[in-house]
Amino acid sequence: MRKNNETFFTKTYMVMILGLFSCFLWGSAFPSVKIGYELFSVDASNSFEKIVFAGYRFFISSMMILIFCLLTRRTVKINKEDIPKVGFLGLIQTTVQYIFFYIGLSNTSGTKGSILAATTTFFSVVLAHFFYKEDKLSFKRVGGVILGFLGVTIVNLNGSGFQSGFTFTGDGFIIISSLVGALSGIYTKKIAKNISPFAVSGYQLFIGSIFLIFAGVLGGGGNIDFTLKGMILLLYLGFISAAAFTLWTILLKYNSVGRVTIYKFSVPLFGVLLSYIFLGERLLGLNVILGIIFVSAGIIMINKGE
Repeated sequence: MRKNNETFFTKTYMVMILGLFSCFLWGSAFPSVKIGYELFSVDASNSFEKIVFAGYRFFISSMMILIFCLLTRRTVKINKEDIPKVGFLGLIQTTVQYIFFYIGLSNTSGTKGSILAATTTFFSVVLAHFFYKEDKLSFKRVGGVILGFLGVTIVNLNGSGFQSGFTFTGDGFIIISSLVGALSGIYTKKIAKNISPFAVSGYQLFIGSIFLIFAGVLGGGGNIDFTLKGMILLLYLGFISAAAFTLWTILLKYNSVGRVTIYKFSVPLFGVLLSYIFLGERLLGLNVILGIIFVSAGIIMINKGE
């Protein structure tokens, strides 16, 4: 059974379909979170309310995965020695990463934040070189990453995003979040070898969400208004994380980190397009087209490198 899965999930077209679908879901989170802030009356200047909001989202995600496993009779059992590993993953991938991300995004522009968040792919490719034999740096792999990063940069260039200087609690926190995200991907691949991807995603999201909610409430961010529309949107946000994290874990389990991570460059592209559709934000026509071309070229180069 494992051999069949390995063959199926390593096919180029499956990696592309599942990778892009996961990134589409993550990209849809940008407008969804902004709408959610309005529906839940989240104070734009209160980072702790955003952290609590994120905690609720990931808690729902974990419940969705675990309920899905129960309904489909998939095992969610893990060995005792694996519990600390999954717990540590939840702490770094969900709690630490998103605390830095939400606080950082509150203290920098959306343009700079989008570009700096894309550095997670750089970190992933470089770090994987030192951890996995199949992930050694090559000309095509480095070239693909550079093309993808250029694509994200072009999409976000509007002439006004880089006027302010570097701030540690803004730009610095986004970079730290990206580094933590890259390390989480490396660690996910390591522990997912002998654990069900559904169990890994479900438990790490649950543990991480509990820490997020606790930290947010402790900081005074528990005053969130619940509405019917807000709850419906929160369910969708929960589905985003449940589906995307699980599919991403499956891809990392059976493929090299570099081959999978390159698709994350498409997240800002989907975010820009969907923000235009649902929020009416300005769509930079030529920039978006060029960005898609560069990101696509990067993905093709990485896959050719394989």
